[in-house]
Formats: sequence, C-alpha cells, structure tokens
Amino acid sequence: MKNLLFLLLILSLSGCGLKNSKSLTEDDMSAYLLVYFKDNTHSLHMAVSSDGYTFSAVNNGDPVVAGDTIAGQKGIRDPHITRGPDGAFYVAMTDLHIFGMQEGLRDTQWERPQEEYDWGNNRGFVLMKSYDLVNWTHSRVYIEEAFPKLDVGCAWAPQTIYDPAEDKMMLYFTMRIGHGKTKLYYAYTDNDFTRLVSEPTNLFEFPDPEIQILDADITPLPDGRYCMMYVSQEGSTGIKMAFSDKINSGYVYDDRWVDFERGACEAPNVWKRIGEDKWVLMYDIFSIRPHNFGFAETTDFETFENLGHFSDGAMNATNFSSPKHGAVIQLTEEEKQRLVEFWD
Repeated sequence: MKNLLFLLLILSLSGCGLKNSKSLTEDDMSAYLLVYFKDNTHSLHMAVSSDGYTFSAVNNGDPVVAGDTIAGQKGIRDPHITRGPDGAFYVAMTDLHIFGMQEGLRDTQWERPQEEYDWGNNRGFVLMKSYDLVNWTHSRVYIEEAFPKLDVGCAWAPQTIYDPAEDKMMLYFTMRIGHGKTKLYYAYTDNDFTRLVSEPTNLFEFPDPEIQILDADITPLPDGRYCMMYVSQEGSTGIKMAFSDKINSGYVYDDRWVDFERGACEAPNVWKRIGEDKWVLMYDIFSIRPHNFGFAETTDFETFENLGHFSDGAMNATNFSSPKHGAVIQLTEEEKQRLVEFWD
C-alpha cells in the first residue's frame, strides 16, 4: 500500500518554457531542503531545516518516493535537486540497485555481465520534475538507448544546473565507456526534463588519464566563475575542485584536497547559507560505519573550515541516520510548510 501511495504521487504536469515564471531571489528564502538516499531503501528521502544546521526528515524518516516505483532496477541512488528558472524543482538520480540480487530483484549480481561491463554497469538515470515538491513527473533516461554508438559501462551521479547561455537545464554525470576509467560528461535536457537533447560531451579532463574521477558538483560563484567539486581516486578517494569561466568547459585542475577526512569520501555538494557569504561543502563519508555526511564551510573557496559530521559538530540530524549522497537547496517558508504538512 505504501508503494502504491508513492506511485500515485507521480502525476502528470504540463511542460513550459524555462523563463516563463517569476524568479525567486535569496531574499524570499528562509529554509533548506536536503534530499538523500539510504542503502536499505534505495529510495528518495527528504529532510528540512530552518537554520541550515539542524535537519529533520519528513515522513518520519521513511522514503517520499519509493525506488521500486520509478526505477528500472527497482532502486535509485545519488539523488540531486536544483531549482530551475521556470520555478520548478529538478531531481536527478542514478537508476541502480546494488543489492538487487540479494533482495531477489534479479538473478545476477549486476544487470549486465560484470566481465563485459564492470562493477555496477547500470544504463542511466531517473529524472523527476515538480512545481510543488509533492506532485512529480518522472522519466527513465537510458543513454545507450538515446545514443546507441556509446558503449556505456555505467552512468552514475547525475546533477542538474541551468545554463543561461543555452537556456537549458544541463545534466552532468559520471560515465564509463566500455572498460575505461570513469570520467565526467554533460548533456542538455528538454524543458520537460524527460530526455537528453544533446550527446554526452566530456566536461573535464583530469591531468592523469589513469586516475578515475566522478561525482561532479558545479557552483556559480559571485565573480561569475564556476567552481566544480569532484571526487578524485588518487591513492585515497576524496574531494578536489576546479574552476572555469564557463559552465560546461575550461575547468582548470587544482591539486588541493578540500575534505577533512582520514578515510575515503565522495559525493560533494555545495550550498549557500541564506543571507550570508558562506558556502557549505557536504560530502558522503562511505569509509566509516555507520555512513555519515561530513561538512566544511568557506567564504572564498580558498580556505575551508571543518564543521565535522552530522550530529558530531555544528550540523545535526534529528530523526534520521546513515544518509548517503545528498544535496541541499534553499526553500521559501511556504514551500517548506507545504512539504512538511503533506507528509507529517
């Protein structure tokens, strides 16, 4: 019955141009929304905060959209949310269930033979769009179907950002071609957020082609540049950054590590504190048990202050634990209240 309820929330909404709605500004914002997933549900979870420090999950910590109702593999990972200039919310997720065989969803470890497509070997993403955070459209986007000439070994961690030069939502993601290394790519979507309208193009070339990179997160900076946080697998696995004057190219390598972890971490996401010139870097620490998020704060993207982990430092999670691969955006008070009242 619960999965049926989640499925019924996936309602049809009419598409529109990206510049048709009045844009909200930071002055309109007073709250925050965190989206994340958990290994034991492979579904979409949400939590809200009024101050950007203490987050509480809606729906008593249960999923708000069940992965088995929207994903081809009956599970999602790596959810990311952003707001478009049309006033809509865009959620992109990896269509992948890493425990599918253990849970009886398939007869093999992966959807396709590991000797041919390596670890994970999913084929694409789940894209969702909403104007109210409650009613959503959803589409499955499989890269190999849209672009058959690409021998896709995996497609992970999609994120979305508005490209004003193209007046389109840009989807950027990690992809492995054949048995090669994972690299970062981008493509543009249609306005309804249902399909890719351009072929995936390389976003950033790491100086050493033998190093895998993944999990990009792009932030517009006040000076007009873009900062891209990403994961580099150099010995350990951690967070680095690169800068460019363009949203989709020209990123310059920076050799500094940004995270504060002794072990491996991934999935960087940067979000701005409302009314302050402070940005928070959040990342997924998968090398500790239980899993947790780590946080750092910066005013200039040059120096970072360690804020610790959820419930072990300045940041707190009141009614949930072990979140994985999340993203945070700003909300109006009305948007927050609508979401909380619907679920709680």
